[in-house]
Amino acid sequence: MDPQQQQQNLKPLAHKKLPPEVNRILYVRNLPFNITDEDMYDIFGKYGAIRQIRLGQTRDTKGTAYVVYEDIYDAKAALEKLSGFNVANRYLIVLYFNLSKHAQKQLDKEEEQLRKLQKREGVSGEQTK
Repeated sequence: MDPQQQQQNLKPLAHKKLPPEVNRILYVRNLPFNITDEDMYDIFGKYGAIRQIRLGQTRDTKGTAYVVYEDIYDAKAALEKLSGFNVANRYLIVLYFNLSKHAQKQLDKEEEQLRKLQKREGVSGEQTK
C-alpha cells in the first residue's frame, strides 16, 4: 500500500454520513445496581473521551445510566461494542438517547400527575369564563 492510501485510511470517518438516530449520548439499561462511576468510566472510557456519566439513583432509574461522549464516533463505537456486553452476569442494553421519546415520556408522566390532582381536588380542568 502506498503512503497516500495509508493516509486516506487514517482519516477520521467525518466524510461518512451517519444515521439520524446517532448522537453523543448513550442510554444504558440493565446495569448492576451496585456499579460505580469508576466502573462505568473503565468500561465506556475505552472507546473515547467521556464528558459525563449519570447513573440512575432513584427506585425507578436504578440500573440505568446516561453516558455522554465528546465525539459522536466514539459513542457509535461504544454502542456497537458494548451492546450485549456482560457486566456482573448482566447483559448491557446500550441505546442512543432519543430526546423526543424522552420528552414524550416526561409529558405523559406530568399529564398523569395532573389528572390525579384534578380528580383529588374535584376539578375538571376546563377553564370557565
